Formats: sequence, C-alpha cells, structure tokens
Amino acid sequence: MAKRWISALAVLLVAATTVVAADVAEKAVDLKDVKCVVAPRDAQASKSAEYKEGKVFFCCNGCAGKFAKTPETFSTQANRQLVQTKQYEQKACPFSGGDLNAETLITVDGAKVAFCCNNCKGKVESTEDKKQAELVFNDKAFSKGFQKKAEKTDD
Repeated sequence: MAKRWISALAVLLVAATTVVAADVAEKAVDLKDVKCVVAPRDAQASKSAEYKEGKVFFCCNGCAGKFAKTPETFSTQANRQLVQTKQYEQKACPFSGGDLNAETLITVDGAKVAFCCNNCKGKVESTEDKKQAELVFNDKAFSKGFQKKAEKTDD
C-alpha cells in the first residue's frame, strides 16, 4: 500500500513540475508591444504555436488557425516576432552574412536589427516602412542573419 502512495505522489510531483516549468517558459517571453503574426493587434501569451524551435503568438484563435493552415504565408512576421521576443538573436548581417556594426542598429517593425555597413542599413531605411520587414525577415535573410538564442544553463 505504501508503494502505491509513493508512486502516486511521484506522479503528482512530476506533473506539477511539468506545469510549473511550462508556466515559467511562457512567462520568459515578454509580449509587451508585440503584435500578432497575422493581424496588427496585441499578441496574447495564451494563443501560440510552435515555429522554428520557438513560439509565435497571436491575438486570437482565428489568427492561430490561419497560421496553422498556411504558415509560409506569415513567415516574415513570424520570423520578426521570434527576434522581437528574443527567442532568436542576430548573428550576422541579414543581407551579406557579414559581421555586425553596432553603429548601424535600427528598429524594423518593432525588432532591433544591425547590419555590416551603412549600405545595407541604407537599403532598409530607403524602403517603405511596410516593406522593411520583408527585406530583413524573409526566410533567406532570416537564415543568414539570425539564430536561435542559446538556452541559459544554471551550471
């Protein structure tokens, strides 16, 4: 009888730890000023989907459903949101793949982005606001310039 109680307690402990860990992971992403991937409304922590080893957030279940049907349609905004929520970090210039120059840092659709030179920065700045994100966060530029942020360990 005691073994059953210990087993039941162990199962409950594992379940509780899993719930707490998931809750901590959800809170780790700051959604202040983050917009839905599909619509220009505030993203909600309770409305999310897995994407490129991270999570993207939506304003409602309707937008989450649209994303689930055709994620490629929303890849630019999903990539942008991964950077804005700090799940991904910049590793190189999104155009050249070259080293970053801190003096070229600008904000593109809510996400901070740097470039290798003023020519690449100028390419974005001379583009209409709504098209800037497409230049910087399209899948080709994203794979060249960004990577999943390394998980911090307690070691």
